[in-house]
Amino acid sequence: MDDKLKEIASAPSIILEEGINATKKLGKDAAEITQIKKARGFWTSLGPGLITGAADDDPSGIATYSQTGAKYGFQLLWLSAFTFPLMAIVQEMCARIGLTTGRGLAGNIRINYPKCVLYTCAGLLFAANTLNIGADIGAMAKAAQLLDPKLNFGLLAAGFALFSLFMQIFTPYEQYARYLKYLVLVLLSYIATAFIVHIDPKQLLIHSIIPSITLSKDQLLLITAILGTTISPYLFFWQTSHEVEEEIAHGKTSIRLREGTSNKEIRKMRIDVWTGMFVSNIVMFFIIATCAAVLFSHGVRNIDSAADAAAALKPLAGDQAFLLFAVGIIGMGLLAIPVLAGSAAYTAAESFKWRSGLYRKLHQAREFYGVIIFSMLIGLGINFLGIDPIKMLIYSAVVNGLVAPLVLFLIVQMTSNKRVVKERVNHPFIAALGWYITGIMTISGIATIISLFTS
Repeated sequence: MDDKLKEIASAPSIILEEGINATKKLGKDAAEITQIKKARGFWTSLGPGLITGAADDDPSGIATYSQTGAKYGFQLLWLSAFTFPLMAIVQEMCARIGLTTGRGLAGNIRINYPKCVLYTCAGLLFAANTLNIGADIGAMAKAAQLLDPKLNFGLLAAGFALFSLFMQIFTPYEQYARYLKYLVLVLLSYIATAFIVHIDPKQLLIHSIIPSITLSKDQLLLITAILGTTISPYLFFWQTSHEVEEEIAHGKTSIRLREGTSNKEIRKMRIDVWTGMFVSNIVMFFIIATCAAVLFSHGVRNIDSAADAAAALKPLAGDQAFLLFAVGIIGMGLLAIPVLAGSAAYTAAESFKWRSGLYRKLHQAREFYGVIIFSMLIGLGINFLGIDPIKMLIYSAVVNGLVAPLVLFLIVQMTSNKRVVKERVNHPFIAALGWYITGIMTISGIATIISLFTS
């Protein structure tokens, strides 16, 4: 009887308690759903900036970062933090040009500067991009051979080139942009690799914060290579044109409709660009750290390509690290090669007033797609001429060293000019940083060219 009374008396409390727990669970579920929606909304808001930043970590860039970690350990890790704001400021300027004028970078150079300036930029960019495409195609084929040595290098190189061409020409722009965006997730493989290998957190922290340089020719050359890889001309042209493509995809099909931009669009663009550049540089950070922790510490200093880095990781860090690194090379090549070919095509088309845009079908922009095809086929062909892939990267670095300061000068000048970007001109502090970056890249370009032609 006592037990029954006790059960009846406690029933309301039990019901209330269960109600409270259910409410808490509902609240927790609702919070989780809200967080998922926020994350999904943030991902959806990202676009040109994210893709541009990720494309910067192409196989050539991966090779440069791998060499940095293998040769100098953690010493140059601070460069990932140093280059991040510089890279983001430049790409934001490029995006602002696209949003406010409704034209790509080459289109704005054509309107505001002599033709000789435009044609010099376009010619040098095409040359540098084509060499880079060749190096990246070769790196992807080598990485695939690491996964299966029986695969034929020539067939792999041709397959990657043709697949990339097919996607660029025959895939509708909105679908193609999504494909590029999801390829960004491949970069997680480099972050995952860093967590698989053992990295000394003290060394990581010290060298991330405290700059350190050895005044040797080899290290100065590597630093200029990193600057040239992170602040690269093809990214300037792609960012601007991709912003225009996004506007067209949202119904702004004429320059008149695209001219001018709202504060909301600028804020969205800024988040997109800075997120993309952060992703790019955090991956650079982890590649250097991984190669420092594994290759440098085991005395493996001679890394000539991204595929070499992946192969060297296998016996020292295990199959998982090797596999993630190799897959990352292939995935990033599939992302970067269309950006390299596309930026050259946008530049040529805007220079000569041809119809352009990945949203157009092949028959609507034959010249634009023709430039993409030429650059891809020449890049592919270079791999069968017996040219050392490292030499291709060196030649590309020399050409980029010539064109980057010139294009940066034009970008800073245009974004500081009300006649070009209306009320969206640079803040004086941002303009000063822009000239500072231009100065750094000018010195870097001169240093690269001098060091390559002196003993």
